Amino acid sequence: MSYPGYPPQSGGYPPQAGGYPPQPGAYPPQAGGYPPAAGGYPPAAGGYPPAAGGYPPQAGGYPPQAGGYPPAAGGYPPAAGGYPPQAGGYPAPAGGFPPQAGGYPQPGAGGYPSMPPAGGGWGAAPGGYGAPGGAQQGYPGGPAPGQQPMPNYPGAPTTNPSMPGYGSGAPSNPQAPAIPKGYRGSIKNFPGADPLRDVEVLRKAMKGFGTDENAIIELLGSRTNKQRVPMVAAYKTTYGKDLAHDLKSELTGNFEKLVLAMMMSPSPFDASELREAIKGAGTDEACLIEILSSRSNAEICEIAKIYKAEYGKSLEDAISSDTSGHFRRLLISLSQGNRDERETVDISLAKQDAQKLYAAGENKVGTDESQFNAILCARSKPHLRAVFQEYQQMCGRDIEKSICREMSGNVESGMVAVVRCIRNTPAYFAERLHKAMQGAGTKDRTLIRIMVSRSEVDMLDIRQEYLKAYGKSLYTHISGDTSGDYKKLLLKLCGGSD
Repeated sequence: MSYPGYPPQSGGYPPQAGGYPPQPGAYPPQAGGYPPAAGGYPPAAGGYPPAAGGYPPQAGGYPPQAGGYPPAAGGYPPAAGGYPPQAGGYPAPAGGFPPQAGGYPQPGAGGYPSMPPAGGGWGAAPGGYGAPGGAQQGYPGGPAPGQQPMPNYPGAPTTNPSMPGYGSGAPSNPQAPAIPKGYRGSIKNFPGADPLRDVEVLRKAMKGFGTDENAIIELLGSRTNKQRVPMVAAYKTTYGKDLAHDLKSELTGNFEKLVLAMMMSPSPFDASELREAIKGAGTDEACLIEILSSRSNAEICEIAKIYKAEYGKSLEDAISSDTSGHFRRLLISLSQGNRDERETVDISLAKQDAQKLYAAGENKVGTDESQFNAILCARSKPHLRAVFQEYQQMCGRDIEKSICREMSGNVESGMVAVVRCIRNTPAYFAERLHKAMQGAGTKDRTLIRIMVSRSEVDMLDIRQEYLKAYGKSLYTHISGDTSGDYKKLLLKLCGGSD
């Protein structure tokens, strides 16, 4: 690559005739030495770099000649094509370091290195690194409208045309709680657990007069679900008896229910909980929403398959026959296990969805529940978090408040629960646990289900949210609200006080 007035002529820097050291008249010793001799440093033919096309002396020489180093046209900094400012910056003409015309720094031209990942990603169109809510727009010198009210943020000029309506502002999933990386469950794999040895412990605990509950608590409370479930087959293989049956005959009350729940795989357990919620006296709507809005597509499909096999009726039919109206439609939509699960967020689509929700609720007489249903049940969770934020900015009201104003009954509580669960899942479960233990009587079924099903998912996050929301730890509340062996095993699942 050649700089305008630099070393490019025939006879470049070292090797050609007239190069640096070897020719007569070269640097120190030969005739024509450094200062005095004819052929000295600058002037004589054959001087320092002298050959035709040598280093300085030709036109375009070092200091003085036309095209020289600093002053002449084409020189190093100032000339067109120079380092930062002109079009065609540093290395490649037109289209400097990132792709834009205008080389390396060029303010505003589309973020830092301008990679095209998720909206507002690393260098998406101005919308710097991931500043919450569109602050710090554009890495080096883009506009920074972090201070103005946020509805404006996608409107800022998108200086990077290759990414149509994308970043321009919000990070890809605004308003989600910071998702801590790594494993967030409270129960961890027990190294070297062996189901055959474990069932011996269980058998010994149940055999003879009385039951050694503490041995059962210690064993089950230190094994993950994947280590507990094989015990059922190992027990039958070793003793020719059904483990669940033996546990039922030895244990009682909530402790028995908790132990049996812990011996089931997650999807069969969820299926049995849905069955109980539907067939019991009165439907436990909150349980249906809790399971269907917090599980992944794959989990929901697995639950539906098991439900059909176990109870001879599809989950959808069971829901249909037990619920009605828009609440039924909400549950059936959720039970399809067909939610978009992409992680990327298109802010322009989020804005459109927020406008649709506004038009279907606050902005009309009556409410179009089916529009809420369509968006809340089909869109991805990161996308919906962006929608909730856009909605808040657009009409100055939280989406939950709007739902409460616009709907009533089961469909209201169902939609609000879906919104809460998507917005911040651990906080949603913390609230469910608090409600289960608050007031007269404990809703033990809810308490058992959440403690068992979340102990290997996000129990540590639920504990944090619980402490934040209610000022005391989940551990303390469980200790005060339950008793005996039931309490001991629940506290094992909780994993510690905060």
